[in-house]
Amino acid sequence: MCVDNQYITFYRFGSPSDVLKVEERSITAPQRGEVLVRMTARPINPSDLIPIGGAYSHRISLPGIPGYEGVGIVEAVGEDVPQELIGKRVLPLRGEGTWQRFVKAPAAWAIAIPDTLGDDMAAQLYINPVTAWVICRQILGLKPGDVLIVNACGSSLGRIFAQLSRCFGVRLIAVTRNDRHTKELLRLGAMRVINENELDLLPTIMELTGGLGVNAAVDMVGGEPGTELACCVGGNGIFVTLGLLSGISLNWVEIKRRTNASATMFHLRHWNEAVSAQGWQDTFRELISLVQAGKLSLLPPRSRFELCQVDAAVREAEANEGKQGKCFLM
Repeated sequence: MCVDNQYITFYRFGSPSDVLKVEERSITAPQRGEVLVRMTARPINPSDLIPIGGAYSHRISLPGIPGYEGVGIVEAVGEDVPQELIGKRVLPLRGEGTWQRFVKAPAAWAIAIPDTLGDDMAAQLYINPVTAWVICRQILGLKPGDVLIVNACGSSLGRIFAQLSRCFGVRLIAVTRNDRHTKELLRLGAMRVINENELDLLPTIMELTGGLGVNAAVDMVGGEPGTELACCVGGNGIFVTLGLLSGISLNWVEIKRRTNASATMFHLRHWNEAVSAQGWQDTFRELISLVQAGKLSLLPPRSRFELCQVDAAVREAEANEGKQGKCFLM
């Protein structure tokens, strides 16, 4: 078996719109334990674009093919893979980059998608939902009644934290930079939404919690806002940082001085390295069940582009400007 495969690649690090190229090559049949998947939808995430810029150049070999997420249809299987998978929709994860027409991936890590989930929803089930799920269930170990605070909560990931908080009986305090998403976050499950540009965060949180502080905090911003967020955590609580939207590091000295809460950094790739294939499948099974039950929803794409239109797609994805929904490569 040998088919033509259009794919996106980059030979040097730099601005995605400058360094990404559209190329074609032949792809061979899947090997033992692999599936060959014809991709139908791929969201563009910040985590797809950041490596192209060279942020993780020490662990990326060039040339590279971007793309961590996406959904497609199994076209062929290698030895030791059930033939019944052919024609089924899957998430071909933890294999090759998804920004290509055909992707080969290990069958043990491919996630089967039920007919009740459309491509738009299925394609986004990995990066943000798994991150929020693992943090809530495994890192923070949240219990009903716990108070969780999350900043940058108007983001796609913030929306998921709001919905999971409702599922788990957790009281979420959502921190935003404006009031644009307040009504939606309250509808999704937040107990309270705080506009950090209107209220001083720490005294507001202490008033809301009777001076105890929150049980847990998730920071996606870093810098002074993230440092302040960490100081809202009570003595036995946990602070998790997973992003630096501000581009500025946290003040760990200040955090240690002002709170006794334990602090940790979360990297999805580290969880990937540790989780078993069964644990991986179980996590997606839980998330899919929440989607099917109407308890978890993801935003529809805000725009769609053909794979060969990748330049326009990444420019649109980078021009966020408060827009909701991801750009998709089809």
